[in-house]
Amino acid sequence: MTADEFCLVYVTARNRAEAERLARVAVGARLAACANILGEIRSFYWWDGAVQDEPECALVLKTRRDLFDALAAAIKAEHSYDCPCVVALPLASGAPDYLAWLAAETATG
Repeated sequence: MTADEFCLVYVTARNRAEAERLARVAVGARLAACANILGEIRSFYWWDGAVQDEPECALVLKTRRDLFDALAAAIKAEHSYDCPCVVALPLASGAPDYLAWLAAETATG
């Protein structure tokens, strides 16, 4: 497999507990091979006609690109936000043994 078959999925969550729950859902369903909780961040964004300033928690999931739609749906179904940030960032390259591990640890369907 080549790096372009994989992606990092960036998600923001309301707090660490929600990020942990989302990570367990994604990895448990084998929609991601690994999840990293980066910790608390401070987010500024437009919502309800005003700039919001809120603490959040950042989560990065490592998966195959062909699993993104299923992963995004699972995250959205479990997320507390109406419109959660769930975006995929393509990989430019990666260590072959790590990419093989990602492929082996994600769902094959």
